[in-house]
Amino acid sequence: MITLRRTNSEDVDFINLVVLLNQDLKIRDGEDHDFYNQFNNIDTIKHAIVFYEGEVAIGCGAFREKEKDTAEIKRMFVHPDYRKRGIASAVLKELEIWAAEVDYKYTILETGVNQPEAIALYQKQEYAIIPNYPPYDVMDNSVCMKKTL
Repeated sequence: MITLRRTNSEDVDFINLVVLLNQDLKIRDGEDHDFYNQFNNIDTIKHAIVFYEGEVAIGCGAFREKEKDTAEIKRMFVHPDYRKRGIASAVLKELEIWAAEVDYKYTILETGVNQPEAIALYQKQEYAIIPNYPPYDVMDNSVCMKKTL
């Protein structure tokens, strides 16, 4: 059975998936990892999704307020053993629904050139590339995107 659970950054399953995400990003980002990692603190995230297959947590994502009408998508991850099955799309869709429910009009996100599968996912979900917003405006490896909800 598949379940998407709304939670927050205190959720142990969410925390454990973020640890795996950070390990993956450390490899992908290389020497830029410390710069990016400083903006990925999950201590105050109020809106997180954990995707379960049975009782196993295999994917996650979150959002936080960036501006009054804009939520920033954060911490998107699917365990490597479960990729290419639509899990990231399901998590993203649920995040967008939740963000709209709390009156956000837009979602934005930052990903990187070293994550082409993430860029493809977001483009498939109708995200458009935008100029890099702060603090990513100083990073050539960043790709920022936006969607109207």
